[in-house]
Amino acid sequence: MQRLTLRRPDDWHLHLRDGPILRAVLPYTARVFRRAICMPNLTPPVRTVDQALAYRERILTALPEGLDFEPLMVLYLTDTTPPQEVVRGKATGLIHGVKLYPAGATTNSDAGVTDIARVDRVLAELAEVGLPLLVHGEVTASHVDLFDREAVFIDQVLRPLIARHSGLRVVFEHLTTAEGVAFVQERDDDRVAATLTAHHLLLDRNALFEGGLRPHRYCLPVLKRARHREALLAAATSGDPRFFLGTDSAPHPIGAKESACGCAGMFTAPDALGLYAEAFESAGALDKLEAFASEHGPRWYGMPLNEGRVTLERSPRRVEPVLPMGEEQVVPMRAGGAVQWQVVA
Repeated sequence: MQRLTLRRPDDWHLHLRDGPILRAVLPYTARVFRRAICMPNLTPPVRTVDQALAYRERILTALPEGLDFEPLMVLYLTDTTPPQEVVRGKATGLIHGVKLYPAGATTNSDAGVTDIARVDRVLAELAEVGLPLLVHGEVTASHVDLFDREAVFIDQVLRPLIARHSGLRVVFEHLTTAEGVAFVQERDDDRVAATLTAHHLLLDRNALFEGGLRPHRYCLPVLKRARHREALLAAATSGDPRFFLGTDSAPHPIGAKESACGCAGMFTAPDALGLYAEAFESAGALDKLEAFASEHGPRWYGMPLNEGRVTLERSPRRVEPVLPMGEEQVVPMRAGGAVQWQVVA
């Protein structure tokens, strides 16, 4: 197969940042994806409905003329989020979820939740009004091994949470482990879904140390063993509608990555759909890519499927070593290498 035409996809987990960085990175997504769930971990975080709607306007203002793109907004959950804010968000029709960052789990998560029990009333309200909880699924206790944090989160936090709030719907974002896949698949309903990134489908933790330490391949949740990557790829290509595309594309300036305490995140937006095509092709499952990229997510969120189409072509292209990002520069995934599939229309 040399060309592949898909219904226009959506990105159900995206970091756009703000200001000059937003203006630089937004076009990469908006040229290909019709909608995206926009992460709220700005500085300061997007905690309130008013802040989320203001951020939405900044995104739309930064959108280049002629691009048809809809930002889907999310509230940042804190220990002190009032349940009424969830009700307000639902009423706007423009807030599509509430994001749980365990405090200290990843970039700009210091204002996140310190103890899940502190937000129990908010979780109950989410279940009541029908807004999903979008989860960064890791514990942060220092005694838990970094590579085990997702599995421990499932047992210590997510299972009890799901049992306690029977109506709550959850997206387990950027799933990285076989245990996470099994948790989604063992259920007989669609209350729990998961997004999968291209980098976790294509790379295992050896990629962090290929020829030396590779800071631009450092992300959170961190890349895992090969057996976990294989489980993720099997889930993505299974046709199970509870798994769908979420790039977790996360741009950082070069200096923030190449430092004594480098930031976590991989910038995949410039070639996101092509990278997913590579992963699906490696599993002999290009015929499953459209459902994963364009159908499962909107159906789970209760949104219409997109009407437009995008066409991918097998046409290897060298990836630029660096890209401009406002006054800074950013290193994209596969920098200096090649991507096999290109969006051509």
